[in-house]
Amino acid sequence: MKHLTILVPNGQGNNLSSIVGAYKIFTRANEYWKRSGKKERFSIQLAGISKKVEFYSGLFTVKPHTHISAIAKTNLIIIPSLNHQYKTAVKDNQLLIDWVEKQYKRGAEVASVCTGAFMLASSGLLNGKSCSTHWSAADDFRALFPEVKLQPDKLITDEKGIYTNGGAYSFLNLIIYLIEKYYNRQIAILCAKVFQIEMDRNSQSAFAIFTGQKLHGDEVIKKAQTFIENRLHEKMTMEELSSKFSVGRRNFDRRFIKATGNTPIEYTQRVKVELAKKAFENSSKTINEVMYEVGYSDVKAFREVFRKITGMSPIEYKGRYNKEAVV
Repeated sequence: MKHLTILVPNGQGNNLSSIVGAYKIFTRANEYWKRSGKKERFSIQLAGISKKVEFYSGLFTVKPHTHISAIAKTNLIIIPSLNHQYKTAVKDNQLLIDWVEKQYKRGAEVASVCTGAFMLASSGLLNGKSCSTHWSAADDFRALFPEVKLQPDKLITDEKGIYTNGGAYSFLNLIIYLIEKYYNRQIAILCAKVFQIEMDRNSQSAFAIFTGQKLHGDEVIKKAQTFIENRLHEKMTMEELSSKFSVGRRNFDRRFIKATGNTPIEYTQRVKVELAKKAFENSSKTINEVMYEVGYSDVKAFREVFRKITGMSPIEYKGRYNKEAVV
């Protein structure tokens, strides 16, 4: 029998749902596995460094089954979502972080939920690897962990026994993904149907709200970002843009990517698509009207960029988020 450890980190404001959800779905998967005539796949334990941890100002309390020191070896570790005080949460849970690193080196696989990626990254295990987290925490994460290959558009990453996922209740998709990996597709489908979780989602792009990545120290790039945002209708090549700020094109691109995680062209596209999304959500304007408003004149190009960034076509997005839309 394999061993699953669901961590219960210290700290007020940490997320309870990803702890409870992981426990419930894996427990149900065990039940289905046993019904097929097999022994339980996992022994499941909640583990932490305190005898009890309060959530939501004491409204709920979790009492872990055991202290992490009592677990000599585990096969899979799930790190739940943290609060938004990332540095404090990491500081309060250094014992957990060290334990996770040690267990990974002993062969355990590790999965982080949402902002739990901050704890995982603090162990150094994500350096050089791909990672996702909640889209709203992407700038903070990128600034704190520049050696990690952050991919905030992805819903799930899977690399060398380390799994990460996007934000909030998308942890349900990660759990189903792990159920399929450790049990089988049939068990995963059963769990997805019982808990009503959409299977095989691979992007959180449609949920992201792009606000511009400006938590960096490159003042020239910040000015370039503001310039792009204020002049979306002006036709300007990237060579002209870099020249405006007296930076060579190759160096400009390199600095822009380092600061924002996007090329200047990608950044421009994201700004335009975010404006288009808001127009689709809050107005009755047609696809063409919105397209022209955000600086596109080619319908095909607009649709391709919109789908690349959101994972949906403009008409699909409008149909989902605009109550009055006629699709």
